[in-house]
Amino acid sequence: MRLETERLVLREMTADDVDPLLGVFGDARVMESFASPPFDRAAMERWVARNLAHQRDHGYGLFTLIDKADGTVIGDCGLEQMDIGAELGYDLRADRWGRGLATEAAGAVRDFAFATLHLPRLVSLVRVGNVSSRRVAEKVGMAWCEDLVRSGVRYWRMEMAGPER
Repeated sequence: MRLETERLVLREMTADDVDPLLGVFGDARVMESFASPPFDRAAMERWVARNLAHQRDHGYGLFTLIDKADGTVIGDCGLEQMDIGAELGYDLRADRWGRGLATEAAGAVRDFAFATLHLPRLVSLVRVGNVSSRRVAEKVGMAWCEDLVRSGVRYWRMEMAGPER
């Protein structure tokens, strides 16, 4: 599966994405939003393997984000089935923050989720205090629903319903 926006290619994640995505998840600035230390290669391999298993099990998952301007892998964006519904998530290299790229990718995935997968709604869990990520969710049409705690971490649960059929 492949999606395109004006500035991005979103392609299905593969095992070959471990090293390029380490440029995202190996950055302490990115991992601050997870309250986690940067990934090493072994952690990145486990994370990619978990996401590939999700793709196999659910028929959808995370897309690898590629900047059309230079062909660089700059992050991921996609859907993960959780106990609270299909979560729209996004992670971007810190050197690409503030350019609207996460919003562009999230909008493409939102449209795919509703138009192609016919999902009834989407949620995003945004760590309390991550205002930039919350703004991305709001820009693609999500609204705050509640604060919740999962594994001792506080999140804003953002949500939106799909178009009525």
